[in-house]
Amino acid sequence: MIVVWGTAVRRRAVVVAAAAALLPPLGNVAAAPVADTSGVVQEYDGVGRVAAARADCGPGSSPEPGLQGDVPAGDRDTGRSAQGYDCNITRVGGYAGDGSGIVSASYDNCAYMGSVFPSAVLGPSPGVQVVDVSDPTHPVPTVRLTEPAMVAGTWESLKVHPGRKLLVGTGVPALLGAGLLSVYDVSDCAHPQLLNPGPGTSLQMPLPITAHEGGFSPDGRTYWSSGVEGVLSAVDLADPTEPRVIWQGWTGMSAHGFGISPDGNRMYLSNNFGGLTVLDTGAVQRRDPNPQVPQVARMSWTDGWATQHSIPVTYDGHPYLFTVNEGGSGGVKLIDVADDREPEVVNTIKLEINLPENIDSQIGSGMGGSVFAYESHYCSADRPVNPTALACGWFSSGIRVFDVTDPHDVREIGYYNPPAMTDRNLDRLNSSHALASLLGVPLLSVPAVVQATAGGQFDPGQAVTPRTGMVVGGDLSTDWCISPPEWRGNDLWVTCTDNGFLTLRLDEKVYTPPPDQVSTVGS
Repeated sequence: MIVVWGTAVRRRAVVVAAAAALLPPLGNVAAAPVADTSGVVQEYDGVGRVAAARADCGPGSSPEPGLQGDVPAGDRDTGRSAQGYDCNITRVGGYAGDGSGIVSASYDNCAYMGSVFPSAVLGPSPGVQVVDVSDPTHPVPTVRLTEPAMVAGTWESLKVHPGRKLLVGTGVPALLGAGLLSVYDVSDCAHPQLLNPGPGTSLQMPLPITAHEGGFSPDGRTYWSSGVEGVLSAVDLADPTEPRVIWQGWTGMSAHGFGISPDGNRMYLSNNFGGLTVLDTGAVQRRDPNPQVPQVARMSWTDGWATQHSIPVTYDGHPYLFTVNEGGSGGVKLIDVADDREPEVVNTIKLEINLPENIDSQIGSGMGGSVFAYESHYCSADRPVNPTALACGWFSSGIRVFDVTDPHDVREIGYYNPPAMTDRNLDRLNSSHALASLLGVPLLSVPAVVQATAGGQFDPGQAVTPRTGMVVGGDLSTDWCISPPEWRGNDLWVTCTDNGFLTLRLDEKVYTPPPDQVSTVGS
């Protein structure tokens, strides 16, 4: 059931959750946390130098004025960005609330808005907000989930498995968390029911996990939790009332999100330093006694870092990944994994603002916004087999939708960058953007700046604007739409950090949903 805590209890949970973030995994697991370094190491030093073809904006659009994906400094300072920008996508409805955390989830006719610590417990509306979207034009809030993991901040861990009707989130107060994981039955999606009041939810019964990112195996029996320090944990949910860790290992210096092959036997684990590791997860998938998870291959690149997650797809039976980079303007890579011992980058999807010759302009407009400028974050394909469209959330550039019928020749078909909530930081207590905007310098762009400078493509003069001195206190002159969009026919359910939950509609003139459409995120 939904438990509503008193203020004192919630504050005690904050202390415990924050302390847990500093703890290593606890207890015994089926395998020692030691990295397997036997796999093949592939290094890719190419740089994506071509942007996806621009969308042809139809009547009624309010297109971007300059570079694709850019919100110019002038528009930020004059207030034009508060009107937003759109191309072949219209807003149908929304629920802003107090803003939203980094990653949200949805199931049936409901959405679950991720939480941010410490406002998730100290603010007027604690925990994860459940929103009923039965009427897409007028979503309404129902209940809040206030278990420890939900008020500790869910970061990038809040995920749904539709087949098993399970919602799972871990507690991540600040970049890294430990011990907290709650499982809900969402059969009645507007009123989730807690299934594990004991291990993972009881503050006296933490699970031996670290947490930052998380997601399900395709069959929903395993929830994988990864910490940025490189520890990966497999949590068995065969009985969701008793989650238990059945394997744990240290995968390298750092880890992030991932994607899992449809059979559950391969994990494509992201590396925060740029790249991914291919892991053989078959033993966990089969529930072998004393399972091992060997490394198949490791791949690294310099065009993009803080690699976020991967979406396994196939084209005419040939397996690929759409792999997203969170930092360094690396965009979305198309990776051929037919031989997963030697994965190969075969295409990159970028916006014009991400190209090496435009990184100076990126810094010029991005200063004073926050630690991010214009980076991709989470994408969703419209089906796993022969996908026709890819919808992506982009820091400051909004929701971008691409035609990927031919993944080697990608073009943009629409975008929606919502109205900026300029200088309304205090109105968005649950916005991860508002929290991160304590610093106005786009630090996640530094690798791209270094790369462009080394290539003689960075002009410091282009990077200087009236916003250059805004190094402390971002003004929210753009929004972050960084949660994975959910495909619903021609509608997209999205969650942006400042604007909250939004229902958007993609013009049927540019997109026809395939009959077997199903949102595909990879985990």
